[in-house]
Amino acid sequence: MSKGLQIAMGGIAVVLLLGWYAWGQIQEGSFVYYQNLSEFRAEGSPGQASRVHGYVAAGTIERDVPGQVVRFVVQEHAPHASEEAGGLMPVVYASLETPDLFKDGAEVVVEGRLSTSGDGTFEATNLLAKCPSKFEGMEPPEGGMPPSQAAL
Repeated sequence: MSKGLQIAMGGIAVVLLLGWYAWGQIQEGSFVYYQNLSEFRAEGSPGQASRVHGYVAAGTIERDVPGQVVRFVVQEHAPHASEEAGGLMPVVYASLETPDLFKDGAEVVVEGRLSTSGDGTFEATNLLAKCPSKFEGMEPPEGGMPPSQAAL
């Protein structure tokens, strides 16, 4: 068999495997990154794998060392926002290893399933905490150019 034919067959095999993997991901619906809390409450069902975005409600983090879980509450809006907290959802995270950025008010995405017990608890298997933005854009002065460009 010629070298060119071997390379072509290998390329076709790689393309077929990637296509098969992508099709499986589409069928599972796993290309949806996350839902916010109100979307999840409207569409989520117990036992269905989900990713939910929210903010850790202040004063709700409890670490159960013997039980190897962390309990906290997720709210719809950031605690420092002028809006109300929004719907609250209790979360049980099945690990004591939390991200360094996990604290009161942190923006989080929890992955897992809504409990089938009917108490509204989300059973998280993965916890992602978002890094707060340290850089914010400056508002240009009323004259037009920002001070950094005015000196040029």
